Amino acid sequence: QVQLVESGGGLVQPGGSLRLSCSASRFTLDDHAVGWFRQAPGKEREGVSCISGYFGHETTTSYRDSVKGRFTISRDTVKNTVYLQMNSLKPEDTAAYYCAATQNEYVLCDLSISLYDYWGRGTPVTVSS
Repeated sequence: QVQLVESGGGLVQPGGSLRLSCSASRFTLDDHAVGWFRQAPGKEREGVSCISGYFGHETTTSYRDSVKGRFTISRDTVKNTVYLQMNSLKPEDTAAYYCAATQNEYVLCDLSISLYDYWGRGTPVTVSS
């Protein structure tokens, strides 16, 4: 059974940084699209960033407009982990953050919830002074 586990969330002041990690067991993240999503209390889950399945030398990424220039998604092939580096955090970034992966390999990612088959349980991020 595929398991995705998020870590790295916590409490941070506005302007601060966090790095979220998504690790997988019984599953090689490299070959699959991986997305980061978030859900704030009382709001719908929304896509934050994604990285496509590894196409040889090409890896494509996507970000929602509100995090462009502040968040960066990346992979560590050896550790079988996908990261979300979050800088210049704002109170409106407060949410539970989830990673998700596609079942199919070599998929171009997008920020649609329906694209993803496997989900982690989330890690909380609170941005507050």
